[in-house]
Amino acid sequence: MADKRDYYEVLGVDKSASASDIKKAYHKLAMKYHPDRNPGDKAAEEKFKEANEAYEILSDPDKKDKYDRFGFAGVDPNFGAGQGGFGGFGGFGNFGGGMGGMGGMGFEDIFDMFGGMAGGRRRSKGGPQKGRDLQKTVTIDFTDALFGCSKQIEISKDVKCKTCGGSGSKPGTSKKTCDQCGGSGQVSQVSNTPFGRFQNITTCPKCGGTGQIIETPCTDCGGTGVKRKNVKIKIDIPAGVDTDSIVTVRGQGEPGRNGGPDGDLYIVVNVRPHSTYKRRGNDLYLDLPITFDQAALGAKVQVPGFGETYSYTITPGTQTGSSFRLKGKGVPDVRTGRKGDLYVKVVVEVPTKLGRKEKKAIEDMANALGSDAYPKKTKFDKLKF
Repeated sequence: MADKRDYYEVLGVDKSASASDIKKAYHKLAMKYHPDRNPGDKAAEEKFKEANEAYEILSDPDKKDKYDRFGFAGVDPNFGAGQGGFGGFGGFGNFGGGMGGMGGMGFEDIFDMFGGMAGGRRRSKGGPQKGRDLQKTVTIDFTDALFGCSKQIEISKDVKCKTCGGSGSKPGTSKKTCDQCGGSGQVSQVSNTPFGRFQNITTCPKCGGTGQIIETPCTDCGGTGVKRKNVKIKIDIPAGVDTDSIVTVRGQGEPGRNGGPDGDLYIVVNVRPHSTYKRRGNDLYLDLPITFDQAALGAKVQVPGFGETYSYTITPGTQTGSSFRLKGKGVPDVRTGRKGDLYVKVVVEVPTKLGRKEKKAIEDMANALGSDAYPKKTKFDKLKF
């Protein structure tokens, strides 16, 4: 346990961080260290795994509470603290410097010592275990993010061996009870310490904690019960997702062990930017070019949308940079379905290709208007710096 980093330190948040802050911190690290973005980088792979482990604990209110109270011992299934067994010890907060007097014994050794004194047993590793969760990044178009879409992905993962059904035993044969642990998955060892004689309970080395031995392994999977395959999975991406959104596909991770549930597949969404529209949260932003005469005289303009067009009347004298809002024409919220708004900024386009006739028309207009038509410019021209 000594080589583990504090989960809060791993995610870069403090203990007072909200669930939302924890999630954001995890998403940032997951994107940075994801194996797809760092092929062959073992250091990045380890940091990715470390971030996943930290998020798994801190995103679960019950596990987070136990971790805050007991540290790693509170969330490790091999420790009694995960069952509330350390409640009377206050999380071992009073051991402090006394550890040195215990002959260099680690936290796990101390637990085993107390477990043996009380005649207790550590939780067997042979119990049901959830399969490993997987993560995959999927890139979609801007429009697909607005309306939702279905995608088929391919991912390499362990799947249950079809030949043996995941048991690891050759068809027609069965596992036998481990003769070393008697099927418990644990063995006990008596140790003499300066504090007396204690019983230390550990995982059975022969069966690995399963309590059973495979005598005749499956020839297809070699007794592992799983095979590595490329699997195609159809995923449904809901409307309103954005870059770094996560879509959970339950049960599409790797197989569980000893009757445990399969892991989950987490789809990290990456949205391609749009050439014209910008997005901030559930709101959309658009620059709308209009002509000088439309700005000066007012006009009915068409605002292009996704799958539809909106009409809007520009008032006479509209200045470049002014904006208007089209309520409810933005992106649907991925949870509630409620749409954001569309904000349109008007940009007056000045003509650049002018012939003699066009130039003369503009000059005549300028002379006809006079300086009173431009009060802001007239006021500016009178400034003295």
